[in-house]
Amino acid sequence: MDLQTWELLSYVVTVFGLPFAIVAYLKDQRKERENEEEAIWQQLSDAYIDFLEVVLSNSDLKLRSHAPTPELSDEQRERMWVVFDMLISLFERAYLLAYEPEMSEKQDRRWHSWEDYMREWCQREEFRSRLPELLRGEDPDFAHYILRLAQEAACPASTT
Repeated sequence: MDLQTWELLSYVVTVFGLPFAIVAYLKDQRKERENEEEAIWQQLSDAYIDFLEVVLSNSDLKLRSHAPTPELSDEQRERMWVVFDMLISLFERAYLLAYEPEMSEKQDRRWHSWEDYMREWCQREEFRSRLPELLRGEDPDFAHYILRLAQEAACPASTT
């Protein structure tokens, strides 16, 4: 092969190969980000399932009820606060890992699942009333977010 052939081949690689390699690299990076997001989503989902097992194992606290649980003993009330602490930690972790102001459609769908969980728990009066104490030291953006959800849950007519 002579010098002109090598030069022609280098142009072909530059014109076709380099853009192809860049596109393949960017596509691979996007796929890797999607896989990371999926793994985070799965870990958070597993953590929420584990949390629900804690709720189930403390069925005497009636944590899935929206109404206050009457006449709890000091030990039961303490367990309820610990469960609420666990829940706030889980919600904050989900917020920090999954929430972004600008999300793709897939990210938005995933986030709305977490928002639904938060709204559901914010409908529970004992959880809402405990939020200011539970949120001490938590991420300020997360605290603002969940307090807004709690306010909407407390006054559902104002959300329309």
